[in-house]
Amino acid sequence: MRRLASIAAKLALLLGIVLGIAGALSWQLAGPMIEAANHRVAVPDERLGGHAVSFASESGAQIAGWLVPGTRGAGAVILLHGVRADRSGMYRRARFLAAAGYTVLLFDFQAHGESAGAYITFGHLESRDATAAVAFLRSAAPHEHIGVIGLSMGAAAALLAEPPLRVDALVLEESYPTIEEALADRLRQQYGDHGGALLPLFTWQMPLRIGIGPDALRPIDHIGALRVPKLLIAGAQDRNTTLAESKRLFEAAAEPKEFWVVADAGHKDIRERHAAEYEPRVLEFLARWLRADQGRANQGRATAH
Repeated sequence: MRRLASIAAKLALLLGIVLGIAGALSWQLAGPMIEAANHRVAVPDERLGGHAVSFASESGAQIAGWLVPGTRGAGAVILLHGVRADRSGMYRRARFLAAAGYTVLLFDFQAHGESAGAYITFGHLESRDATAAVAFLRSAAPHEHIGVIGLSMGAAAALLAEPPLRVDALVLEESYPTIEEALADRLRQQYGDHGGALLPLFTWQMPLRIGIGPDALRPIDHIGALRVPKLLIAGAQDRNTTLAESKRLFEAAAEPKEFWVVADAGHKDIRERHAAEYEPRVLEFLARWLRADQGRANQGRATAH
């Protein structure tokens, strides 16, 4: 009996050592995922026009951005970049929108680019920046209907905003449905098919590191309450947000909604690889809902594809 107790104690000690080592390693690996991605951001070339702006956010950051004035009555669009990126990654989108007459606001999320912040929160604090951007643009372009184009984390931030963003249309590219799925997808890519089993080693850290748990990062729980028109865009080859996950998010969304699957696209490369289809499709959607002479008349007529 004593021998069995001794063996059990040794096994418990060994298990504790293994878990301690695993916890320490996962803590070290997770650090770079949340650390701030601050750096200087290149000024757009003169073809875009516009000027630098800044505004305060309830995330605690002063947000750095770029505003491109458009044609009065043509609508306005806010561009929300992905994780560890900045507003410069949205310059090409801004160019075709500005060419169509839209007022365009681009900005760096907190802890990204030239906006201050202690750490990245994958859409939580960033959703407050999105709310602040809407308020800023409503002041800068008070007569315009406003749309949002969110990419990856930017799309998640748009969905996580509380209260919901006061906008008239949403283009959501490759948003994760839940942070658990987003992390598991990346762990599988890095460590193989069984990498998803490592997920608990990362999620337990979230309250300690960024002050929230996984339950606070579930865009799929919010999208059903949003009654504004939505265009969801997914890459069929996306491994960071799988097509099955994008379909689940679309199914949870309230009408009016549309779904566009790009057959040979991965994560965050749809506009870059398919500009000839992406640009007219997004412009048609935005014009339908944001142009003052037709947007409201079309309410409720969007259909799923």
